[in-house]
Amino acid sequence: MKTMLTILLMLGSLYGVNAQTTARVDRKTKEFFIPANPKAEFRIYGYQYPNITTRKVICFSTYNYDVSDNLCKCQLGSYFNTGFMKEGDRIVYLGMVGPFAKMNFISGNGKKTIFYLQKSSFTMK
Repeated sequence: MKTMLTILLMLGSLYGVNAQTTARVDRKTKEFFIPANPKAEFRIYGYQYPNITTRKVICFSTYNYDVSDNLCKCQLGSYFNTGFMKEGDRIVYLGMVGPFAKMNFISGNGKKTIFYLQKSSFTMK
């Protein structure tokens, strides 16, 4: 029984390490970013509305097939991290809408597109 408990605790701690959020919003600038060298595998979708059943408009993933083929046909694209976005493109946090964050994708030419990320997919630092 004691061995089983030890194994469960070890698995739980390993799961916690893998479940760490890699995406961040800078508290001062409100800019959303994902570092170039994530420490865990992830897949983050941005949705058209604050509901996961709505259209996926952007994807960040460590999985090659998600990104190279834009598997979900996201209008804003699919990326390994924010460093892969086009030069001048950026994402800004606008506030919370229930369990979702309202985000603004600002392209290099100034076009703005609102989308929503689940709050569980990023941290504020």
